[in-house]
Formats: sequence, C-alpha cells, structure tokens
Amino acid sequence: MKYYNLKDHLEKIDFREATIKGQGKEKGLFFPENIPQFDKDFIQNLHQYSNEEIAYQCMKDFVGDEIPSEILKEIVTETVSFEIPLVKISEQISILELFHGPTLAFKDIGARFMSRCLSYFLKDQQKKVTVLVATSGDTGGAVAHGFYKIPQINVVILYPKNRVSLVQEKQLTALGENISALEVNGSFDDCQNLVKQAFSDDEINSRLFLTSANSINVARWLPQQIYYLIALKQWIQHHKEQPVICVPSGNFGNICAGLLTHFRGLPASHFIAACNANQVVPDYFKTQNYQPQSAVATLSNAMDVGDPSNFVRILELFGHEFDALKNKISAYSIDDDKTMNMITEVYKKYGYILEPHSAVAFAAMEQYLQENPNQKGYILGTAHPVKFPDAVEKAIHTQIEIPDSLNELMKKEKKTVEINSDFEELRRFLLHKI
Repeated sequence: MKYYNLKDHLEKIDFREATIKGQGKEKGLFFPENIPQFDKDFIQNLHQYSNEEIAYQCMKDFVGDEIPSEILKEIVTETVSFEIPLVKISEQISILELFHGPTLAFKDIGARFMSRCLSYFLKDQQKKVTVLVATSGDTGGAVAHGFYKIPQINVVILYPKNRVSLVQEKQLTALGENISALEVNGSFDDCQNLVKQAFSDDEINSRLFLTSANSINVARWLPQQIYYLIALKQWIQHHKEQPVICVPSGNFGNICAGLLTHFRGLPASHFIAACNANQVVPDYFKTQNYQPQSAVATLSNAMDVGDPSNFVRILELFGHEFDALKNKISAYSIDDDKTMNMITEVYKKYGYILEPHSAVAFAAMEQYLQENPNQKGYILGTAHPVKFPDAVEKAIHTQIEIPDSLNELMKKEKKTVEINSDFEELRRFLLHKI
C-alpha cells in the first residue's frame, strides 16, 4: 500500500515512512492510494470473529509487508486489549463505549497502535524520534501513555492552558520520563499551528527527527476503523436495519475513519458529525463554503477546533463531490446549554451518565431522528464522565466515582513548561531541551 500527499500527489510513500514522517511536503496529509474492500462474508459473519481477528483483517492491507503478519497480530491484540461494548440507552439510541482503555478515551486505540508500529520501525536504528503533538484534551493523555518509556522516542505535547479538564491534564503532565508537556497560552488551534510550524522549520528538522501522533498521522488515524467493525459485530446481533452512526467531531479524524470503513463495505444508513459551538463544518454544509474560524472554548473541549485537519481527507473520500457528501453525512452544532440539558435529561430518563462530548452526540442524534423517524443508531462515547466532573456533576447532582486506575495518577505532581503561542518559544524548547 502506498500513501500520497493530498497537497502533492506525486509524493508517494509506504506505511513505514508515513508513520515515521507524519505529514508530507507543504504540511500535506497522507491518504491511501487505494481503498481495500472487505469480503462480504467477513462483514456478514463478524460475530464469528474475535476482536483481535477483526482488528487484524481491518489493518493488514494498509500495513502491507512493512510489518510481518505475526508482529502485526501482536500489535492489534495489544491495541484492542480492553472492552468495547455497545450499550443500549433508549429504544432508538445506543452508545459505543470507547473509554475502557488505560486513559479512558477513544484515542487509546489509535495511540496504542501507532506507538507499537513506530517502536517496531525504530528497533534496529540508532536515531531517536521526537513525537510532537497538539491536544485539545484526550489525544495528549493517550499518546503519553502509549509512548511512555518506549526506547528511542521522546514525546512533546502542546495543550491549551485552562482548556483541558483536571483528569486530562494529569494524564498528559504527570508521567515525566520521556514525556514533556508544554502548557500554551492560547487555543488548541494555536497549539496545532505551532506543531505545523515546527514541521516546516529547517533547523529543527535538521537536528531532530520529528513525527506527529495526532490523527494527521496515518498510523493514528487508520486503526480507528477497528471499533466501527466491533460495533457492527454487536449491532447485527440485535438489529436488521443499518445503523445511523453519530460521531462527536473536532478534528474530524474519528468520523473520517468511520467513513473510510463504510467505503470499504461497513453497512451504515447515515453518518452524523456532532459538533459543539465550533461549527465550521455545519456551516460548510449550509453554504458549501469552508471557512476556518477561531476556536471557541466549550464544555466539550476536545472538540474545540476551528480548522479541522482531517476534513480534507473526507473531501478526498467523496471525490470533492458536495452532493455525495451531503447525502451521506449531516452535521449539527450543539451549544453548551443544550449539552448540559442533554446530560440531565438522559440521566433522569434512562439512568445513563453522558459526558459533554457524548451529550453533544446524543443531542445531534435525537435531532436527526426527529427529522428521520423509524431509524435507529448509535453514538460514539469518546471519554469517561470522570474526565469532566464539573459539568457532569452539576448536571446530574451526583458525584462521579473515580475509577481505581486514576487514584494514583491524581496524586502525582503536574510537570509542565508554560509557553506563549509564539513559535520562537517552542523552537527554543525543541532545540535546547530535547
């Protein structure tokens, strides 16, 4: 499998190089040269396969012969080594709980897969790699945990000051060792722009070997397909109709992976991009005009993105055909008031605790189902409610119990370096501290 640069189609590289480089010339994202199709028997008989077998079948064509099959099987086994249940909330809406991994967020899957692939690719080399990543909330913790103490890899995480929850911040700042956290006076978009500038800086790249662990990296983006198949495995045991799939959307890597899986043969009647007040994509669906905006801080902070990087991959999937795109995807913007009301309402009616991101998804799904009755579907539960105690406890008037896995982490000291959203400050850190 080859991957081409969306900004320069002549730049084509293999999975190994795409994993190590992260992005191509002119900050372009890599995209698979062809989209391998699932065997129909595989899709129809998913219930006969283990999650590990599903993960291997999902990823093998994208990796090709870059990783031996036995090693790839070990990697995917570690990637999906926790529960991923599809839980019914109401008659029409279920939730795929993606928060049972080590950092209680859906990004554990992509981060675990990528870290193990990168470790394999570097095992016989002398050079060190610096993983440089911006996070709006959960990516940082998942990447920090996935790469913690892995030889030959340093991790530098940029996150917006005062815009992540306490649990999220501890997960990306308390580990130390080969993990450095930079607290940026600015928004997630500022963090993301700093990362992009670093990748374009000649001196930094001459002295450091940089790669990224955001969903711009194919090794972080592509394994997110796996849990859409695991969801279908559970869905077809109880439903005959194809599901509507609603995805909390910020940088749009998650829903893009779901759409890619659909193009490969995953049955789905419709996709919903559930956005918060950062509504650049919902606006695009209304106007056909893509206009990046400054990010707005919301309760669902991991989705506070004003210029989602992965939307260009979605456009590529649909051949930049707006009508085809709009026929398969709807996009809704849900504000903080509606988010809080949704958490309260779902808890009162169904006894289920949503956190802000899944509440945005539930509200968007409800809106779609009101417009399209007689359909059913599921939302993606992307984080554990304990990560957002202030909002959730205020909405349900009940204290959330902290999982045992977090008790020791919460006692650890926060270790960060504070910087302004000034590239020279990041540049100095990378050149003199790493």
